[in-house]
Amino acid sequence: MAKNDLKLLGGWFSPFALRVQIALNLKGVDYEVIEETLNPKSELLLKSNPVHKKIPVLLHQDKVICESAIIVEYIDEVWTHAPSILPQNAYDRANARFWVAYIDDKWFSALKSILNAEENDEAKEAQFEQAEEVFERMEEVMNKGSEGKAFFGGDTIGFIDIGFGSFLSWIRVVEKMNARKLIDEIKHPGLFQWTENFAAHPAVNGLIPDTDKLIEVAKAFKQILRARAAAN
Repeated sequence: MAKNDLKLLGGWFSPFALRVQIALNLKGVDYEVIEETLNPKSELLLKSNPVHKKIPVLLHQDKVICESAIIVEYIDEVWTHAPSILPQNAYDRANARFWVAYIDDKWFSALKSILNAEENDEAKEAQFEQAEEVFERMEEVMNKGSEGKAFFGGDTIGFIDIGFGSFLSWIRVVEKMNARKLIDEIKHPGLFQWTENFAAHPAVNGLIPDTDKLIEVAKAFKQILRARAAAN
């Protein structure tokens, strides 16, 4: 398929756009990435996703697909020539969807709160506790589901790997900005090895954003939120 038939409205800093790129890479599909700065949001983005006005958006010929997890499932169902991203078994598919939803609920909310908190905000510690609970859970999922293999999906990257691994760079941002480990080699040996396997996979290698550049993005977003709060 020609690149002009498949476009991704994304952003290099977005873990959700990264999910789509990884899925497309796994399928070996040619696609074009249209970088969104979100300041301001492009007319194409606003037209393509008028409900949420968010990235990522996949443009497949005359079709528009929104929301990262939904896009990944769409990619898996349309391009069936490569190994499946979601499990074949109905129960395993439901389980994979559950854990990706859990990641988006518990980890993403903790991530936003930690990044936006002030240095001495007491509530920040509660968010770290929530994040640590997430990593403990995912260590259990990794140990139980992988059966000793490299990924949550077994021998290759699957739905949970994409859902969780897309946040790997932002995990590093939180660790560096707070001088605090989230994925610890002693506490989370399965996850620790998994992060190395995930980052080195051909479908992922070269896509993980630079930590220091993301820290600058995090600081800029925080300033925007402060300005909005002051204006109100």
